[in-house]
Amino acid sequence: MPIAIAHPTEPTSGPLLIFGCGYVGLRVAQQERQAGRTVYALTRRRAELLAQQGILPLSGDVLAPESLPPFPAEATVLYAVGYDRFCGRSMREVYLHGLEHVLERLPAPRRFVYLSSTSVYGQSDGSWVDEDSPAEPSDESGRVVRDAELLLRQCLPHAIILRSAGIYGPNRLLRRREQLLQHEPISGDPHRWLNLIHVDDLVAAIRLAMDRSPPAALYNVVDDIPVTRQEFYTLLAELYGAPPPRFADLPEPRANHRRIRNSRLRHALHWQPRYPSIREGLPAALAASES
Repeated sequence: MPIAIAHPTEPTSGPLLIFGCGYVGLRVAQQERQAGRTVYALTRRRAELLAQQGILPLSGDVLAPESLPPFPAEATVLYAVGYDRFCGRSMREVYLHGLEHVLERLPAPRRFVYLSSTSVYGQSDGSWVDEDSPAEPSDESGRVVRDAELLLRQCLPHAIILRSAGIYGPNRLLRRREQLLQHEPISGDPHRWLNLIHVDDLVAAIRLAMDRSPPAALYNVVDDIPVTRQEFYTLLAELYGAPPPRFADLPEPRANHRRIRNSRLRHALHWQPRYPSIREGLPAALAASES
């Protein structure tokens, strides 16, 4: 049975409840706290760290429904649970069963923002993609993400879905530094498109969606300029002072290969990326990582 949303068209107010207070969620929590908002976050093992930052920790695990505590009523919810490869559970369990457990116990939220992924798009011909394009992923991870979106739409039709591109930022660049410095070949087709977003721009989009988005909206969150794998690693090598990258052009059958538009997010929520491409974003991310 679908869950009701409390006052879905009103501006955001009341507490914020975060599921998945990690690389992205923690940044949202910190900024909302600085704005004077009460922020709760479900956590398995970081209660002390969150409390030190003024975030109210709720101990529990989305995969253990009996562990879930009571949740605040009429909160705005950010659901940003990612997949931990070391958790001993499948991606399908985390994304679908975890979400199901939360939705079964969640009081009617004021607004529900769900952080999804552009991996739901399966286009492999280099074409441009927007929110109206078919979401027919060819790989299992993309199918899991798409199934989670469908579950959310069934249970919570007014939820707002943000499909994030590949996230980079301070202390979260692709782990290729030593490989580039040693001039080792990088596997993959250098001419395939990458769609990326700096974490600061993703956080800005999440906060706009929580505050301004109409119910049931869907947005791609991606920067303005897709780049090829070769362009990305060439710039990264330059910034590291490494030789130009080499590629082991191994076959990638049915690999994703598309360019994703952000026009809807720009026009509907007046979002403008601080880092419109990796030319601005990568140097800033590296500088912040080293500071």
